[in-house]
Amino acid sequence: MIQTGLIQSAHNDLVTDVAYDFYGLRLATCSIDQRIKVWQVDESNGNWNVEDDWKASMLEDAWAHPEFGTILASASFDRTVKIWEQTSFASAADSQPNGAGAGSPQAASGGSSRWVERAVLVDARGTVRAVEFAPHHFGLKLATVSSDNHVRIYECLEQSSLATWQLSEEVDVSTLPSVSLSSSYSVAFATPTQTSATLEGASATLVAQALQQSQNPTTQGRPGLGNREADGGWCISWCKERYWGEIIAAGCGISGAIKIIQLSPSRRPTTLLTLDPSPSPAGLPAEAATSLASDGDTPTPFAITSVAWAPSCGRSYHLIATGGRDGHVRIWRVKPAEEELDVEGEGGDLKWSASVVADFDHHKSAVGRVEWNITGTVLSSAGNDGRVRLWKATIGNVWRPAGSIGVEQSEDTQDADVNMSENAIAE
Repeated sequence: MIQTGLIQSAHNDLVTDVAYDFYGLRLATCSIDQRIKVWQVDESNGNWNVEDDWKASMLEDAWAHPEFGTILASASFDRTVKIWEQTSFASAADSQPNGAGAGSPQAASGGSSRWVERAVLVDARGTVRAVEFAPHHFGLKLATVSSDNHVRIYECLEQSSLATWQLSEEVDVSTLPSVSLSSSYSVAFATPTQTSATLEGASATLVAQALQQSQNPTTQGRPGLGNREADGGWCISWCKERYWGEIIAAGCGISGAIKIIQLSPSRRPTTLLTLDPSPSPAGLPAEAATSLASDGDTPTPFAITSVAWAPSCGRSYHLIATGGRDGHVRIWRVKPAEEELDVEGEGGDLKWSASVVADFDHHKSAVGRVEWNITGTVLSSAGNDGRVRLWKATIGNVWRPAGSIGVEQSEDTQDADVNMSENAIAE
């Protein structure tokens, strides 16, 4: 049974993003109507009430961990990222970085609090499409990705005022070298009706062309873009595990691939792994035969619009979910590198590996967002079909639909299980 709530007339135009805070008791929404609204749930009846409302142009928002205060970051079409902090009326009247006072438009009032614009980050050379704060154990850091295909990492140098942010990393994801197909990672595919694939006939031709394109990529007028910016997808997600250091999953343009990037203060960012559902030597996915370009030979790449790194919760592997414009929701099982000894007793190359453990196309249209629950056992996805769908892990590495909710507030019937355990990485 799925319980839902409805916020009537939340905005006057298309809602572009919704983000829960750390405790799940507050909600930040933004819209094309150029309004940011913060909602608070009434735990007695489950109703959501507007707590704050102010004017700001934004595309996506994100909450910082509460140990740093009540902080929001907003990404916008105007190529900026703005940092907002909630304060009392008294503190809001204090001096601000731009000299604005309590009565200025930079101080957004609502209820008994006020949201103050603390900083504006202006390094992007394109629309800032996604923003996400790093896990709190890395400090007050922020990752952004924009339509110029750059991931930028900012670090707050003055947490007391939130006024000074340093650009610590700037990575062009489209030109960052990918790892080798043959030596650094492995990708396996299967569906309920196809658990293996041979490299014969047309399949072998597709694989050869895919390999040739990966070695000699063709560049367009604007790298990573199709005919329009709307054809692309830009998304980021932090690894929640502290042990592996600062790692981020990022996707840009129309490549249809997600790069797992290692960030380090002592060396340049490197690609640990590339998650690419296109044909590979490990086999062909079932949908490859239906996603061909007009020439009939080359598979059509579909932009990845959302990526979500699941909390590990003690697992020996990671789960990463992706949603794309091809309507597919994929769950990747990523196994970190393990140091192994070769025959001579010397350490071998450290390799990350991945496999697709679930692939759903129930949305039948572009997927706009994928998100995990706090334990990484339930995945939610939202698509252009107007439905939010849930996917749940069961015993035996089986992922199955757990229901869906649409505008009509009706619950779908349960779909058949999807068992892809044969592609699980050997422990």
